[in-house]
Amino acid sequence: MYWGVGFASSRSCVVDLGRNQSFSFGLCGSNEHYSFYGYIIAFPLQDYGGIMSGLGSDSWWKKTLYLTGGALLAAAAYLLHELLAIRKEQELDSKDAIILHQFSRPKCGVPSLSPFCLKMETYLRMVDLPYQNYFDGKLSPQGKMPWIEYNNEQVSGTEFIIDFLEEKLGVNLNKSLSPQEKAVSRAVTKMVEEHFYWTIAYCQWVDNLEETQKMLAVSGPLSDLLKWILSHLTGGIVKREMYGHGIGRFSKEEVYALMEKDMRTLATLLGDKKYIMGPKLSSVDATVFGHLAQAMWTLPGTRPEQLIKGELINLAMYCERIRRKFWPEWYVDVDDFYYDGSSDDSATPSQLLDFGLYSRTETFEEEVTENSFSCSHTPDTDGSGPSVFDSDMDMEGSDHEPLKC
Repeated sequence: MYWGVGFASSRSCVVDLGRNQSFSFGLCGSNEHYSFYGYIIAFPLQDYGGIMSGLGSDSWWKKTLYLTGGALLAAAAYLLHELLAIRKEQELDSKDAIILHQFSRPKCGVPSLSPFCLKMETYLRMVDLPYQNYFDGKLSPQGKMPWIEYNNEQVSGTEFIIDFLEEKLGVNLNKSLSPQEKAVSRAVTKMVEEHFYWTIAYCQWVDNLEETQKMLAVSGPLSDLLKWILSHLTGGIVKREMYGHGIGRFSKEEVYALMEKDMRTLATLLGDKKYIMGPKLSSVDATVFGHLAQAMWTLPGTRPEQLIKGELINLAMYCERIRRKFWPEWYVDVDDFYYDGSSDDSATPSQLLDFGLYSRTETFEEEVTENSFSCSHTPDTDGSGPSVFDSDMDMEGSDHEPLKC
């Protein structure tokens, strides 16, 4: 008796997960992922007279192995069903409230492993709009993540969400930009989202898969097995979509070369400015931060981390400036701001506090001082170059007193 694992939906179809690698769990954060929901099922590929008769000619240890494997398969199928099957959801009241649907918080302390989810939540904080997080994992009707609900309207795709909020609520981070600056901002946004994103996804879900797997927030008796399944399926999806995009047809070295060019372009464009377009925030900053944060805090020991914490230190200062201003609950160890050529795997990652309802006006003014840099943690400088600690990372207008030793 041979068994297969499949996916059954209400549209009278079965997808054999053992053969079809295009099934999407929507974990890697791309705005182009499509998924559908249903039930994980196990089905016999061949039946030679029943289980016992099929095992009759085998030794007792093979019977035990087959039955144990079948039990584990059934348990995994059940847990996957619990993870993916449509659940009866509580009624969400989106009247005059922004409901942000996104993936669950990872275990590493970073708000999201998806650059687009992190972009969208950071944007909402930048424009100071209260919102309610909903970590249901359900994709939008268009098969995208993140997406929002507002006054019973559903909008997906970060660009369309921002346009929607600008129209409905009158918020606009780009009002101070000239037409030429808006054109540059859009060009940078498209470079980051349509090119740099794929190199980051490759580093996360292909080349650094084992580390990314550890960051997934999956609980239960078979959590390790589920994380392995989800991460490897997502890795396969990323490789397939990268190949369709075109960037996946290059070698590993070539992909990293393209990534480095994009990061150097961003570093050159930023220069010594506070934000990408100058002294004031614009929507492109949410995009750039959402992607650079992955290199800064989710890819230990990799080439992008070495670049951003080493040669391209201005990008690290930029990320830390935005993190401190808009994510006061996201604690980062001071020692994590520079790359020393080694990583401490024994360190326990800090957990991001789960603020389901967030309004910057209610939380940012009460920012705790213990998350700020202290002089005792500042590394000695040799005057050979800029340090992340040399940056002005406080709020616009420098309302706070500078640190004094």
